[in-house]
Amino acid sequence: MSGRFGHYGHVWRVAGLFVGGFAVFLLLRVALIPADFGAYGFYRAGALDDVRAQPAAYVGQDTCIGCHADIDELRQEARHAKVACEACHGPAARHIDDVSIAPVIADARPLCLRCHAAGTGKPDFVPAVAADDHAGDLSCVECHNPHRPRY
Repeated sequence: MSGRFGHYGHVWRVAGLFVGGFAVFLLLRVALIPADFGAYGFYRAGALDDVRAQPAAYVGQDTCIGCHADIDELRQEARHAKVACEACHGPAARHIDDVSIAPVIADARPLCLRCHAAGTGKPDFVPAVAADDHAGDLSCVECHNPHRPRY
């Protein structure tokens, strides 16, 4: 029973550590979490302004057709008529600013298989293939014109 708190000294030390840890947590929280966090629930209100400040990356179907009408004619006669250009080619804003930057598909096979892989639960009118049995390791664009594929 020696000491200031007697038998309860160990309890007070743990309580002091807990209070000190909680104080450090609160200080870090104030320093690291933005002031507008939580204004709309578990969400940072300024995120909307941050997104609005970013330049648009997608330009839309009509912009693509303005320069590539011949490819649009091919697409209109095919099953890919309703697929937007940027769904396959990615955002085209940089291409519009500088036509030497071509929006290209790095690897067509995984892109095509997003819609055409067998067993993906797509509607019956979307042709589905078992890729390994259908073409082995070949890329889809080696046999199919993506703007007017043959089925």
